[in-house]
Amino acid sequence: MSTEETTISSVKSTESQESADEEFHRFRDFQKRLFKHKSAVFGFGVILLLFACALFAPWIAPYSYDEQSLVDMMQPSSMKHIFGTDEFGRDIFSRIVYGSRVSLIVGFGAVGISLLIGVILGALAGFFGGIVDYLISGLTDIAWAFPTTLLAIAIIAALEPGLSSVVVAIALANWAGYARLVRGEFLWLREQEFVEAARVLGMSSVRIIFKHVLPNSLAPIIVFTTLAIPRAIIVESALSFLGLGAQPPIPSWGAILSSGRSYLAFAPWISIYPGLAIMVVVLAFNLFGDALRDTLDPRLHE
Repeated sequence: MSTEETTISSVKSTESQESADEEFHRFRDFQKRLFKHKSAVFGFGVILLLFACALFAPWIAPYSYDEQSLVDMMQPSSMKHIFGTDEFGRDIFSRIVYGSRVSLIVGFGAVGISLLIGVILGALAGFFGGIVDYLISGLTDIAWAFPTTLLAIAIIAALEPGLSSVVVAIALANWAGYARLVRGEFLWLREQEFVEAARVLGMSSVRIIFKHVLPNSLAPIIVFTTLAIPRAIIVESALSFLGLGAQPPIPSWGAILSSGRSYLAFAPWISIYPGLAIMVVVLAFNLFGDALRDTLDPRLHE
């Protein structure tokens, strides 16, 4: 290798290292600003705990979620059953731990599908405009007009009750929010100078969308996703409460809460603990999402 080639290679290596260092420092700065919010610390901690419960449920739960003991029916909190037992003698704490899996599957599965649909349709509408924007915006307005839970119930009625049906139903009921958000971002970004420069250089529309426009839209999409997950968990809980969600013996927080409504007078713990689980997890996601929104908003750091 010649001296000139060695010099060029050294310069590229140095530039690459400087770029990596700069990205690392940006991430560290973002991390510090995010976790200055006490709400972000609390929310992130609860979310980590939720993931831990879902991943290590067989080791955390003292009993299987479907293990029955008729001798221990509707027992209050004790050393043997810290959250008490239900009408079949099943351990409430174990069922709540296993139920965290259902919440995560629905929360991330449904939001992931709606994110994919909404981003694709919103990007097409915002970038190309014209008749494409008119048709997609009309479809989005129709979907947006229906209440999420009501539309999800209608979709599940067309399919059949079950966990997979809940994921599909919530996803199809929630994509319109993503489409409107992404469309608005693309309408603004497509007029920026860097997009005009990319067009002048002869880049294809697909490359401009994925290489230039979409990366600059990620901040609001990430925040919206963080706030959409707890909404999906609430809708899943409502559907399970109505008997349309995960079917027995699969434990769902909404189903556990629903099963205890007939025993509220003398065994309120059956409904209280899953209700508290739903409340704490939804609060944690909302607090973390709010802190993330404040951190990613450049107007607050000028």
